[in-house]
Amino acid sequence: MFMMKLLVLLLFSVFITGCRGNSSYSLTPKLLLVSFDGFRADYLQKYEFPHLQNFIKEGVLVENVKNVFITKTFPNHYSIVTGLYEESHGIVANSMYDAVTKKHFSDSNDKDPFWWNEAVPIWVTNQLQENRTSAAAMWPGTDVPIHNTTPSYFMNYNSSVSFAERLNNITLWLSNSNPPVTFATLYWEEPDASGHKYGPEDKENMRTVLKEIDKHIGDLVHKLKMLGLWENLNVIITSDHGMTQCSKDRLINLDRCIDHSDYTLIDLTPVAAILPKRNRTEVYNKLKICSPQMTVYLKEDIPARFYYQHNDRIQPIILVAEEGWTIVLNKSLSKCDHGYDNSLPSMHPFLAAHGPAFHKGYKHSTINSVDIYPMMCHILGLKPRPNNGTFGNTKCLLVDQWCINLLEAIGIVISALLVLTTLTCLIIIMKNRLSVPHPFSRLQLQDDDDDPLIG
Repeated sequence: MFMMKLLVLLLFSVFITGCRGNSSYSLTPKLLLVSFDGFRADYLQKYEFPHLQNFIKEGVLVENVKNVFITKTFPNHYSIVTGLYEESHGIVANSMYDAVTKKHFSDSNDKDPFWWNEAVPIWVTNQLQENRTSAAAMWPGTDVPIHNTTPSYFMNYNSSVSFAERLNNITLWLSNSNPPVTFATLYWEEPDASGHKYGPEDKENMRTVLKEIDKHIGDLVHKLKMLGLWENLNVIITSDHGMTQCSKDRLINLDRCIDHSDYTLIDLTPVAAILPKRNRTEVYNKLKICSPQMTVYLKEDIPARFYYQHNDRIQPIILVAEEGWTIVLNKSLSKCDHGYDNSLPSMHPFLAAHGPAFHKGYKHSTINSVDIYPMMCHILGLKPRPNNGTFGNTKCLLVDQWCINLLEAIGIVISALLVLTTLTCLIIIMKNRLSVPHPFSRLQLQDDDDDPLIG
């Protein structure tokens, strides 16, 4: 029994040690979150990124990140920093309408906290901690007083501000702020802008813009090293969505199907939000037969896998175009786009990370974008708000977490049971041998011995 107890204690000790992992990184961790808008995951295979590959070589790579539906810029950026699906955090599109307040939201009219206050982003949670501050260079929502709180340091959004200026501000705040900046975000519009213009398959033009992005990553690493921030800073580089190839021949013209006076178009392509002005069923029936390349949903019939139903800002009728198809009015010019079904590989971005919290040279197949939030909270030591993410999906990326897949777990359990069974059998056999009495040997009398006494 002693041997069995010793083995159990030994296995338990190994398990606990593995769970704790290497916790040698800084007691006051810092995290920089960087987004290159519209960076499709498969760009990493199709183009050369020497600076990014060096970053990955010394860190981790998640090859595909499954983002949330709809796969647009504002909703997905807010999901990354809240860990919530769009129906939960309230930023359900790049263009929205609230029927009660009659308010409109767009990428040029996004400063009203009303739209953002259904969730609490990580920079607000971090900002409310004692002796901690947040900083932001144009990440969507960071220039809005969400729950009456902005980052201590932020830049009002202006697309004409260069990457170098944004980077200079972020590194300055990370270096010299007091209390220290422990969470910072940096946003850049490319390659999304060029993807819309040229399409992801235009290798000549996309190679140019992606080469520039790689240079930005090299400048980022160089600056962090020069300022002495590199060794103790955790850096996550990711994106909000991918991009699909466009075609001028793949147009779904709503004006051929329904009179514009019957409805209000809240958001257009490739997921169009329709607010009927008259009979909802009549509008739905007309749109349903409009195009075989477009699926039409009543709000209550939107598939559960989209997590895109339970919010008043989601309109009564939603149109979802097939990949590569564009919903237009009056044959308006199309452009390459994103926003499609989030199960499509073309919509998926990637994630790369480097720093004391992360393993080195590790690759992982996939996580969900909502999983990034609980991972960031763990790194920063923040208590996460209720969210839709799963921390367990990112444990393999982190040095202080014990990571094991199902087959490995089954193998360890079976091996441990075999060892325990073998030791148990050996102990039982040894115990039985010791407990069985040995028979006394009959006394052998010598010839010259006296006869034994008989009582």
